[in-house]
Amino acid sequence: MLGTASMTIALSAMAEDAKPQSEKLVESNTDITGAPYTSYPQGRPQLTVLRVKFPAYATLPWHMHAVPNAAYVVSGHMLIEDRATGKKYRIDAGQAFPDSVGVVHRGLTENEPAEVIVTYAGTKETPLSIPFEGGEPEFSE
Repeated sequence: MLGTASMTIALSAMAEDAKPQSEKLVESNTDITGAPYTSYPQGRPQLTVLRVKFPAYATLPWHMHAVPNAAYVVSGHMLIEDRATGKKYRIDAGQAFPDSVGVVHRGLTENEPAEVIVTYAGTKETPLSIPFEGGEPEFSE
């Protein structure tokens, strides 16, 4: 009887440890600069998730987004630079951030590579990013 009770307690403790845990990484109605998100694009929603692998010392071209998006840094760290202000925001591995909409910016890495997962809440008709003044696209697909 005592053995059964001990086993029940042990299994109960293991079941408690096996429960999924969640951690809210981002919940925001403003972007990384503090500018408010105003609306989603019109049309049928389409979610897009990208895994982006940056080498060390990589710099994305200046661009902006027309749709809300958020990113999670899996490894390394990223800097997000606001073109208008020159301000840089550092995001380390394990951190997430709400990216800007309608603000020209770029991402860059320093002395280490980085891997980032980006989720866009757009539509099929809306591009994920818009190059600044006819510059290069943010990513090649």
